[in-house]
Amino acid sequence: MAEQKATDILMAEHRGIERMLNVVEAAAARVERGEPVPPALFADAAAFFANFADRCHHSKEEQHLFKTMAERGIPVEGGPIGVMLAEHEQGRAYVRAMREEGDKYAAGTLKDPHRLVEAVRGYAGLLRQHIMKEDRVLYPMAERVLTPMDQTALVEACERVEREEMGEGEHERFHAMIEQLEREMAIERA
Repeated sequence: MAEQKATDILMAEHRGIERMLNVVEAAAARVERGEPVPPALFADAAAFFANFADRCHHSKEEQHLFKTMAERGIPVEGGPIGVMLAEHEQGRAYVRAMREEGDKYAAGTLKDPHRLVEAVRGYAGLLRQHIMKEDRVLYPMAERVLTPMDQTALVEACERVEREEMGEGEHERFHAMIEQLEREMAIERA
């Protein structure tokens, strides 16, 4: 069996992020129709995106994968890495808006559901395109330029992020959160 690569780990994380995007998009559609959703759903989803997608996943990319790719000659400024970094920043702004509006929804003080729906749809649209670009363009590019030693070091770095920055069991806790919210929203896994 082939040795695991950092890009395999990151692509697996993309699948979890996409599942949570399905949850919040379904919830936003309900809110738009005036139908209720579990009160804490948007706040929980924003916490997932801030911690799992950004603090864990994007940290692995920004602090480890992208730096190593740059060392191997892939340009940051004006190149694909720069685009990904800019999209990470855009995503953070959407997640802040989702958290703010989601907190209002949970408290029953949301006056303009359009802002919440807009934050969810903006983030989901951005992230779906972002994930596609990474899976189809950036990660294959990485695999072409990274050495076997780079790959080993990056897998170890990903494991270190999980252990030291996120903490034991956090990955599993976030996947359990996805499953719970999928059940609450009656979303079937493909």
